[in-house]
Amino acid sequence: MQTAPHQNEQIGSALGILRRRLGDALLAVYLHGSAVSGGLRPQSDIDLLAVVGSGLTESQRNGLLTELLCLSGRHPAVPGGLRCLEVMVFCRSDLARGNYPARAEFVYGEWLREAFEAGESPVPEGDPEYSLVLAQARQEAIALCGPPGNEVPPEHVRQAMRDALPDLLDGLHGDARNVLLTLARMWHTARTGKFVTKDTAATWAMRRLPGPDAMTLDHARGAYLGELADDWQSRAGAARQVAGRMAEYVRRSL
Repeated sequence: MQTAPHQNEQIGSALGILRRRLGDALLAVYLHGSAVSGGLRPQSDIDLLAVVGSGLTESQRNGLLTELLCLSGRHPAVPGGLRCLEVMVFCRSDLARGNYPARAEFVYGEWLREAFEAGESPVPEGDPEYSLVLAQARQEAIALCGPPGNEVPPEHVRQAMRDALPDLLDGLHGDARNVLLTLARMWHTARTGKFVTKDTAATWAMRRLPGPDAMTLDHARGAYLGELADDWQSRAGAARQVAGRMAEYVRRSL
């Protein structure tokens, strides 16, 4: 696990919150994402996935939310400070049924902070993105406690990518770096069946894109790695072009 000591401390604190708030219902916790697949980048989240034996009570949801709001760093994370956390909780019975899209009992992420601080509460819901998260975690996750995770059928992964594309493209304005890198990773997964880090997927995709599009994607890769400023004001048109091209390549590969 390629994390600094203070990041290991934050992971340990998050695990402690899950154990304290979920008690005997907690069956497993997995660390996945950049922390295990290629090392945390400057703006990488710490990604945790938990499995519980029964649905969460309102008290458990509120308790988890209160503590995670305090432990998670606000986006964008301050270098050397608290990382942004992404925590998803799934019920064992939902995973066993293997329904599509996957249903999460609880989701915390910094993109939801504003809504949570305004009084909204996390509720169970299904989303194609959750199926992709489960599939990626099954490939790469480290179990912090509990047994290995469930397999996600390949057809669910392909359907999740199809269904997630429209919302992903809608988020291009204001989140160009992440959208472009996610599209590159989708394209790689659609072609190979494997999940890789965002920068690895970008390098793979750049070799298959026309020169100007490759340069735009390389800017996203450099910003992700902390090598360049994450500035898209003068690149909005170029970002739309390469996003549209990669989305079409994803559709064709599925």
